[in-house]
Amino acid sequence: MNAKRGIILLIEDNENVLFANRLILEEPGHTVLCAQNLAEARKILEKEQPDLAVVDIMLPDGNGLEFLPELRASRNIPVIFLTGKTEGDDILAGLQAGGNDYITKPYKTDEFKARVESALRWEQTKREERLENMEIGPIKMDLLSTRALLNGEDLELTGREFDLLLLLMQNEDTILRAEFIYERVWAQSMNDDKNTLQATISRLRKKIEPAGFVIASVRGTGYQFRRASE
Repeated sequence: MNAKRGIILLIEDNENVLFANRLILEEPGHTVLCAQNLAEARKILEKEQPDLAVVDIMLPDGNGLEFLPELRASRNIPVIFLTGKTEGDDILAGLQAGGNDYITKPYKTDEFKARVESALRWEQTKREERLENMEIGPIKMDLLSTRALLNGEDLELTGREFDLLLLLMQNEDTILRAEFIYERVWAQSMNDDKNTLQATISRLRKKIEPAGFVIASVRGTGYQFRRASE
């Protein structure tokens, strides 16, 4: 299975390496977001939803290993560490920190591209498995009939409500931008049409409340689907 085109975040302070890696990944059609430090990466993550991050460890304003928990708290995506540190203990530390892969400099272009494609395929497989078995707590999404069930009872969602709940469940505990949600569910830019999204979320909140889940508003950002006790 070939990996689909994805959105990849590159965090690398060396401008030449950043430029080269961007070209390598754009060639097969991936969208590449570039940051030369953690501050730039944080700004990107406020607006974008990458499928994969390639992170250098030694950065001007911090350490990639230490940044990983922060990254995963907002985006549960594969992470490849890319660094000039080649000692075995450093590689082990990267993997133990939760990285999916570790590439040491210098490396071959084909190797870099293959590692990225492998990580994207892994993430793609995970998403497809979630789609085939989309069930969280007492909520079950029947994708064939496009029905949402709560303890076996039909929630009687509209088409938009179903698509919205599915997107939120696929991204449980992740803060999603309102614009991103609108673009995915309504298949067009939100522009100034905030009321439609707010009204749909309001209706959906009431229907899933008995399941013990909330759709929390995150001021100035968007929404987060999570368990009510959190």
